[in-house]
Amino acid sequence: MNNGGFSSADEDSRDGHSTCCLIDDDERCRNPAGNARYSKRIQKTVQQKRLKLRNDPTAERIYICEYHKDQIQSARSKRRRKESEEDSNETDNEMPDVVMPDLYQLQVNTLRRYKRHYKVQTRPGMKRQQLADTIMKHFKTIPIKEKEIITYFVYMVKSNSNKLDQKNGIGNDTT
Repeated sequence: MNNGGFSSADEDSRDGHSTCCLIDDDERCRNPAGNARYSKRIQKTVQQKRLKLRNDPTAERIYICEYHKDQIQSARSKRRRKESEEDSNETDNEMPDVVMPDLYQLQVNTLRRYKRHYKVQTRPGMKRQQLADTIMKHFKTIPIKEKEIITYFVYMVKSNSNKLDQKNGIGNDTT
């Protein structure tokens, strides 16, 4: 059975007294190992997310504790705010207060509507995660005029109207 990349093994195939096989910040983890195996896929996730974890080559088994399993799973589910510095010329220090929307929380239909509206080219049959990645890359390329948007927003709030009212001709009383 596949558990999000963590492979489970039969309990009787292990001695039950083994410890976690990971070294966390140059210190061997002493927590009891659970049933999650430190597979190649998990090692790749750890490397991509730049977690300070590595496999202890002297460990008898390659099982990890619940603490590290949860840590890896939460790192996997968290989206990095920006692409790696090789993909982008900007660093996190230049725009420290930028908060990107979490597109991974959106439904597939919403992502598809965005794709259709902006005519984003994707290959057919993409999974939600892949579609969210593609859309996030597109979203980051949309230029914004921050001062103009904020000014317009404040105006709309003060005038107690919205963009839809203007399109429909509502609220444009000249009396």
